[in-house]
Amino acid sequence: MAASPGRGLTSSTNCAALSDPLVSEALRQQARLYGRKRGRPLRVGRQRLVDELLPRLVVDLPAAGQVDFATLFARPRRSVWLEIGFGAGEHLAASAEARRETGFIGCEAFANGVAKILGEIERRELDNIRLFADDARLLIAALPPASIDRVFILFPDPWPKARHKKRRIVSTETLGQLAQITTDEAELRLATDDVGYFSWMLGRVTTHPAWQWLARRPADWRQRPADQPPTRYEEKARAAGRAPFFLRARRRPRSEVSAGLQANACDGAKEGVAEGGGFEPPTGFEVL
Repeated sequence: MAASPGRGLTSSTNCAALSDPLVSEALRQQARLYGRKRGRPLRVGRQRLVDELLPRLVVDLPAAGQVDFATLFARPRRSVWLEIGFGAGEHLAASAEARRETGFIGCEAFANGVAKILGEIERRELDNIRLFADDARLLIAALPPASIDRVFILFPDPWPKARHKKRRIVSTETLGQLAQITTDEAELRLATDDVGYFSWMLGRVTTHPAWQWLARRPADWRQRPADQPPTRYEEKARAAGRAPFFLRARRRPRSEVSAGLQANACDGAKEGVAEGGGFEPPTGFEVL
């Protein structure tokens, strides 16, 4: 699951000892991660991968300036996608295997999740994944503008209690930061099995000038996109009888946003109703 933001100083993970990466202390003071950073002790094989493979794949943040994509991957990539909170890495590994010409950056602060995807990277012989084992917002701040073509935040912690909602990774602030680093026409994909969080996500995406919700019919948010591999969180939700929700949003071209052409992102969905598309929100659904 995606790490959740907050305030204060964060303890972080990276490389062999999963210790702090090189980041600005001033930037780190603005972030805090909630939730577990480590689970059960790593088995010998996975610890070996952390010690030997992770240092070759980790994204080190520069002391100043931005991450250099020209040297990040061993060879040039057609495009670069970002996954925030990849969990155990099922989606990230499957996506990278299916699109070997695309570069992937995966962010995950949970040490056991990082160790698990290292095993998949080795087993599948993937050379197009780079990892950041810390708060994704630290990485986002160091990425070049208009450098990411797709972003995934799949099944992040919903933090359902009212006093914890500020910890949610999907926020107006995060959407603004992602708008800076994504290319025009880039796609943002969100998923959750919590109806309250889906309402929260939708309320923020549809009111942000840089993003346009792409739903045109109920199936667009009820069904996972056909080209998107499943995650264990989706499978657990379905097994427990919870229906997942999927949200796709388009990064409006900068010229369109600058010109003030900020059409209501829900217009397409409303048109679907008018045309007999039958768009209906889920039971208990309310845009928050």
